[in-house]
Amino acid sequence: MTNALHVSAPEGVPFIDFSRELDFPVAEVFRAHRDPELIVQWLGPRGLKMEIDHYDFTTGGSYKYTHTGPDGVAYDFSGIFHTVRENEFAIQTFEFSGYPDVVSIESQTFEDLGDGRTRLTAHAVYPSMEARDGMAASGMEEGLGEGYDRLEELLGTLSEKTPQEAS
Repeated sequence: MTNALHVSAPEGVPFIDFSRELDFPVAEVFRAHRDPELIVQWLGPRGLKMEIDHYDFTTGGSYKYTHTGPDGVAYDFSGIFHTVRENEFAIQTFEFSGYPDVVSIESQTFEDLGDGRTRLTAHAVYPSMEARDGMAASGMEEGLGEGYDRLEELLGTLSEKTPQEAS
């Protein structure tokens, strides 16, 4: 891992922000967020198996997936992609079955830093401080960190392949 994940939960507001720089072009980072075959290879902590029910990373699309731990415990996630602008921006809802009735609204920005580098920033808004604090205490930061480490590893593997192999 060459780039650190920065997570912030500002005091007194129901937000969580994070950012991570990646040593890969925006188009590759965006593709890894859009393509379900790539998503299953990096999203979430190590050691969890991911199964996708559906995943349509387009404006108006939706998703539903399950992470299952080595202990057999399943964690279900779902949401709607409200806005997706290729290589630029996405707004989605995010719901974890372990916290029913709590839906966050998340925005992600894919920023071209030049020289084949990208900054991914996200802003998540929760319906209450209690919900935000519960998410912050859930291991979210560790899971995000591991997921983005895995994303960098995957992108490194894909960039070693020829363009035909990477398709």
